[in-house]
Amino acid sequence: MLAKRIIPCLDVDQGRVVKGINFVKLQDAGDPIEMGKFYNDQGADELVFLDITASSDKRKTMIQVAKNVAKQIFIPFTVGGGIRTVEDMRLILLVGADKVSINTAAVKNPQLISDGANIFGNQCIVLAIDAKRNTGNWEVFINGGRTPTGKDVIEWAKRGVALGAGEILLTSMDQDGTKLGYDLELTKKISESVNVPIIASGGAGKDKDFYEVFTKGKADAALAASLFHFGELKVKDLKEYLVNKKIPVK
Repeated sequence: MLAKRIIPCLDVDQGRVVKGINFVKLQDAGDPIEMGKFYNDQGADELVFLDITASSDKRKTMIQVAKNVAKQIFIPFTVGGGIRTVEDMRLILLVGADKVSINTAAVKNPQLISDGANIFGNQCIVLAIDAKRNTGNWEVFINGGRTPTGKDVIEWAKRGVALGAGEILLTSMDQDGTKLGYDLELTKKISESVNVPIIASGGAGKDKDFYEVFTKGKADAALAASLFHFGELKVKDLKEYLVNKKIPVK
């Protein structure tokens, strides 16, 4: 079994880290630059920075904030939100990101996945999918979880990987911020449907949730936000717990 990754996520709105429940009721969680450095020093494996209102507000990603975060960290760094073109990807990578995460723009223009993968490599392209249960299946949502698309999540994941996505950031909107655990069924189905790493997101509330998403959910990495931001669980303590449970971590 390959080493599993623990990834804090900075959801950023108007220059501040925020966290909500089911993608709404956002509350302030801190300064992204300070928090990026904190997680780097805490032993996080990677960091994800998502400008969560860039797409819905029809604006570009906050380049300067992402650049300032990148200067403070020495771990792989993924940036998403408001990335619509290959040139947007180039700018994000030039300021220090290792990967770009695309969601809304990929749904509207799937060719963007292939274009980005061809120019920067599959390993740089993360397909972010916001999934919500819909009569037994899951539907893809865009614009920060505001807009349903009618697309089936599993079919979209398969197509995204076929187009060149090197990783999938899979967020359960139903579990997001609830601290009731990851959507294990959804994560497992996606993990078994594609041959690229899956980052599980949405619902982490305790150390056991990470163990379950790695074993039952078959995730390759687990992302969390509020659990880490508000000091309820430390990355170092989580890794010690996983090692004791025979889960390989970095």
